[in-house]
Amino acid sequence: MDAGRIVDTALKLIDEVGIQTVTLRMLADALDSGTATLYRHFNGKDELLALVADRILGEVNVPSEELDGLTWREAVTVVATAFYGALCRHPHALSLLAAQVPVGPNGLRARERLITLFLSHGFPVGLAARAFTAIGHYVIGFAIQQHGPGTPGPEDQMQLRDFYNSLDPTAYPATTAAAHALTSAPLHEEFRFGLDLLLDGLEKARVDSPQNSEEGPGAAG
Repeated sequence: MDAGRIVDTALKLIDEVGIQTVTLRMLADALDSGTATLYRHFNGKDELLALVADRILGEVNVPSEELDGLTWREAVTVVATAFYGALCRHPHALSLLAAQVPVGPNGLRARERLITLFLSHGFPVGLAARAFTAIGHYVIGFAIQQHGPGTPGPEDQMQLRDFYNSLDPTAYPATTAAAHALTSAPLHEEFRFGLDLLLDGLEKARVDSPQNSEEGPGAAG
C-alpha cells in the first residue's frame, strides 16, 4: 500500500465525518489494513494530516499557459480563485490549512510560483513575500468563515436580516439601513470584492516601493 492511497483515503474520511472523528483505526479499517501498516508510512496522525493539507493544495491546478499574457492582478485572481475553490470542496479540512505552514511539495511549489509571479512584475522581495502571505491568509480565512462546519446557510442569512431589521433604528441607524446589503451578496461576489480590495492595496504598495519609485513610470506592471 502506497502513501498516496492512504492520504487520499484519509481526506475522503475527513470530508465525510470531520477531522476530530477520524482516527487511525478508522482509516486502517477503510483501507482493509491495520494501524501498523500506517505507522510504516507516517509517524502519527499529525504527520498524516500535514500530508492531507498538502494533498488539498495539489488540487489548485492552474496550468502555466493559463497565466501567460495576464497582468499580475489577473494571474493572482485566477490562482486565488482556484485555491478558494479547492478549499470549498473540503470544508471539514479547512482547519488543517490554518493550523500549519504548508511545507509539503505542493505547498512549496505554490509558494515558489506565486512569489516568482510577484517578483517578475516589479515587487521587491520583501513585498512579494508579504503579498503571498496576505493572499493566503485572505483566501483561507474567508473559506473558514463562510464554508467551515457550522457556518450559516441561506436561511440563517434571512434570519440575520430579520434581526437587523428588528433593531431600533434610532440606536442602530447604520445597521438597519444596511440590513439587506449585509445579508444579500452572493459569497462569490463577497470573495471577489475582498480580493480586489487586497489587490488594490498591493498594487499601491508595489508602485510606492523604493525600487519602483526609482524606476519611474516604466516600472513593470
